[in-house]
This record gives sequence, C-alpha cells and structure tokens, in this order.
Amino acid sequence: MPARRPILTAGAAGLLLLVAACGAPGSGGGEEETAASTAAGSTCEPVAGEELVVLEDDKGLQNADNVIPAVNAAAAAADPALVPLLDSVSESLDTEALIALNRAVDIDRRTSSEVAAEYVAEEGLGAADAAAGSGKKVVIGAANFSESATLSEVYGEVLRSAGYDVEVQTIGNRETYLPALEGGQITLTPEYAATLAEFLNTKVNGDGAEPVASADPAATVTALTALGEEVGLTFGAVAEAQDQNAFAVTSAFAEEHGVETLSELAEACSGLVLAGPAECPERPFCQPGLEETYGLEFAEFTAYDFGLIGEAVRQGEATIGLVLSSDGSLAS
Repeated sequence: MPARRPILTAGAAGLLLLVAACGAPGSGGGEEETAASTAAGSTCEPVAGEELVVLEDDKGLQNADNVIPAVNAAAAAADPALVPLLDSVSESLDTEALIALNRAVDIDRRTSSEVAAEYVAEEGLGAADAAAGSGKKVVIGAANFSESATLSEVYGEVLRSAGYDVEVQTIGNRETYLPALEGGQITLTPEYAATLAEFLNTKVNGDGAEPVASADPAATVTALTALGEEVGLTFGAVAEAQDQNAFAVTSAFAEEHGVETLSELAEACSGLVLAGPAECPERPFCQPGLEETYGLEFAEFTAYDFGLIGEAVRQGEATIGLVLSSDGSLAS
C-alpha cells in the first residue's frame, strides 16, 4: 500500500496495521488438500456485499499496533504539560473513531486539518488551561500517509488550544522522521506500538534480536518504553485505536454463517478463497498464520494490489481478505 506503514511485517521486523513459506500465490493446495479440509467445516462460497466486517483476531495472531504518541524525551522533560495533553487524545480514540477519521479524509475527501478540528471539538478535547503552552513551539512530524497526517493535526489542535505555537510537517517514512524525533528537530509524532517497538528493537539490539512485540498492548508498550529510553524517546498513553493487519468478510457472509471471530470461521467453513498481497502465502501473519493459529483451510489464494483487496471481497471474488483495521471503507 503506497505511502503507508509497511504491511505484513514479521514479528522480528515489526505491521497495519506482517516462517516458512506455505504455498505460493495463486495455489490452492491441490485436490487432496481441499478434500481433507472439508472435514473442518462446510465449504463456504464467497458472498458478495457492500459492507465489510473485520473478524475478531481472538487468538492474537497480529501484534498490537495501537496508536501512541512518541515524544522527544528532552522536550517532554522540559515541559510537563505536553504529554498529558496528548494523553487526552489517546483516551478518546478507539478503532471505530479512527475509522471514521480516515473515512472523512480518504473517502469524503475532507482535509485532515478540518476533520481534526471537528473531532477535537466534538470530543471536548480542548485544554482547560489556554495558556499552558504559551510561548512554546512544538513541531509535529507526520509520516507520508493520510492517517498519520490526521492524527498529527488532532494532536496539533489540542496543543493549540493550550496556547502552543504548533507546526505540523509531513516528513516521510520512519527512517526519515525518527532520527529527527530523536535529535529534537521534531517534538512528537503519532506512532504504532508494535511496529515501532520492533523497529527500535532492531536498531538497538541488531537484526537478530528476539521479537518484543505481541498481541498484548500493555506488554508491547512496556518493551517499547524501555527501547525508547535507549534512543531518547518517551511515550504518552497508548490508545485503544489500532491500525494493524486484519481479515474481513462481507457482513452478508458473516450473517449467513454466524461468524464474528476467526476461530468461528475455522469451525464453520473450509474451502475458503483468500485475497491478499502477493507475499501473503509466505508471511507468518497472513496465510501461514491463519492456517497454523486458527486451522483455517483455503481452497485458493488470489493476489491483489493491497488497495483492491476489499473490493475483491465485496464483489464475491474472495471469501476473506487482508485489510487494515482502521481502513475508512470499513465505516458503516
């Protein structure tokens, strides 16, 4: 997915939001595998529909990529009012709210700044002390995708309400903005707990470091905090909102088969058609993970560009597809 966080990152490499290969793109495992898979449940054909629903990852296949503000440690230490203002955003933000923000920008084509101002007003996130940041300059660094820009504007709007002089800069990818954050050229940036934890883990401990991120947000943030101390970063409160790999079916399919979780899907169905990026059959958090963690049985895998996966599921070309959990098109 261009200009967005990497998807399908392995635990050792860090996400939306993905070890051995298991099959190849376009392969269905052959007639023998398909016949054996029917023992797990009835073959469930795709069901077309306009609305997608994410099935709950009830066994924790994906790492916890919860939104979290990353802050230059020296700036946070010099200004005790800064992080609590960011925490007010985290306390308000769940995945449903993040989806709505993304929908407003990506689908309704409104500006990130307009959407952020509306969100802050509706949630009552304005600072109680309008002079807390008077005379203080804050530079927020956004990655080069719309969700990061919108979250940066939300942080910025809250800080402006406290009197800060705020500048939001779109800087680029993590390799570009993280050194600026560590060096103090930018003050803070919206981040994702598991992805950043593994990025810093590799930086601090080397490419062969044991993974530190997991499906547990609290444990992941604990590891992230320790790694942040090594490079001059601190963190605000972690939000409930997650932007991570997820798997969606149409709501019509979920209703027909009575499934809300990936475990329920494995019990109810086999012979599924999976849609994902070309690398999905080789990535532990995609097809191999679904097979090994949940026992899901696939008759076919079809590769799509990431932006086309949801539409393939809506059109009934695939039963289930990889999406990002905060995708604006998931809003009902």
